Amino acid sequence: MKDVLITIDGSQTYPDGERESAEFMTDGEYAFGRKGAAFTYMESPLTGLEGTKTTFLIRGGAVTMNRTGTVNSRMVFEEGAHHRFLYETPYGSATMGIETKLIRSELGEHGGMLEIEYATDIENNKISTNRFLITIREQKERCENG
Repeated sequence: MKDVLITIDGSQTYPDGERESAEFMTDGEYAFGRKGAAFTYMESPLTGLEGTKTTFLIRGGAVTMNRTGTVNSRMVFEEGAHHRFLYETPYGSATMGIETKLIRSELGEHGGMLEIEYATDIENNKISTNRFLITIREQKERCENG
């Protein structure tokens, strides 16, 4: 795993047209190999998920996002597919669905970009349309002389 700087530009659009967006930058770890890529980071108060570790696994045409800690979930993104997942928070749990509209990955040995667009639902009632644009850059080694 390499030390990286991860920038996440995320947005949510609700059925009534209201839109929220946030950008989050954090340190993380990244690995790239023949089978795919993986990166992990700790969430912050900005995301509302403080105390949660998020890990993305990118293999073939699928992306899996695992969250453990304050919030627990395992979301699978596959273009054109609908998946269900359990979303556990300190306030309760809900079974939700995601339908992935787009996955675009330009990840390589030194980092790159991952874009995911998807819709969420509870019991087939649409909650929001979401988009992640994640950029991963290797952190430069610090100079020995300061």
